[in-house]
Amino acid sequence: MELFELLKSIIYGIVQGVTEWLPISSTGHLILLEDWLPLSAGTSPEQSSAFFSLFMVSLHLGSIMAVIVNFWPELWPFKRRKTLAASGVPFDESSYISFFSDSVLMSRSQLRMWINIVIAVIPAGIVGVFFDDFFEELFYNPFSVAIALIVVGVIFIFMENYIAGKENKITEIDQITWRLALIIGLFQVIAAIFPGTSRSGITIIGGLLFGLSRPLAAKFTFYLAVPVMIGANVLKLFKYDAGINSTQILIIFVGMLTAFLISILVIRGLLRYIRTNNFKPFAWYRIALGVFVLAVAFAGLL
Repeated sequence: MELFELLKSIIYGIVQGVTEWLPISSTGHLILLEDWLPLSAGTSPEQSSAFFSLFMVSLHLGSIMAVIVNFWPELWPFKRRKTLAASGVPFDESSYISFFSDSVLMSRSQLRMWINIVIAVIPAGIVGVFFDDFFEELFYNPFSVAIALIVVGVIFIFMENYIAGKENKITEIDQITWRLALIIGLFQVIAAIFPGTSRSGITIIGGLLFGLSRPLAAKFTFYLAVPVMIGANVLKLFKYDAGINSTQILIIFVGMLTAFLISILVIRGLLRYIRTNNFKPFAWYRIALGVFVLAVAFAGLL
């Protein structure tokens, strides 16, 4: 039994690692997977449900660690003056701010980026803190996921047709203003409310709509995920009070590690793919999956 649960954990980790960063909704896929391949690690239905929520948190944390590992130089704004000097590459003093002491410098560019990220995550953060349980109870079901998969898939196709042949106005992170960051952040609210929307997918749509290149829209989405996912998952951790045993700890570790490793590969692969391709294949996949889920749901009602 334990071996089978560990195998399930690996499957969940693979699904999380693949779907978190592709614009196809990781939460939607995990909700569907829970319906078709439920974990049975609890001593009661109530404890199993609470553990599954904790397990979902661990999968997301595994994915977010992959972002931090992949983009550490771009995300970490602090540099030691001695390290910069030892690199032999000339650097502009005006591009840095002294932090604590003259030996530690903070990149002005990365500081602006983090200010924009914080601004962008505020709307979704408010929804998550005050309304997460309400929307989870209302919309976390296969039918809602299917509708969101289809609707956002259609929006992606229209978006790609709309921007086809147009020149990208924004190709560098420094070109993103705080106003634009806030607008893109408002798109995340939709994903916070409707599972199946895809946080990365709807954020990319917002970025493309306002002139971001595909690689920059994807990267900015990855950066936004760091505070959003850490904040949301820490909130869920604080709410967990059902207890945990050694088997469950092992299941969590295996799932988190799997999600981390798969996420690293998927992030790198996606950035290579979108340099020369668009998001339409993901849109058609979303629509096909949504239609399939609806067909299964309706067949079960007949």
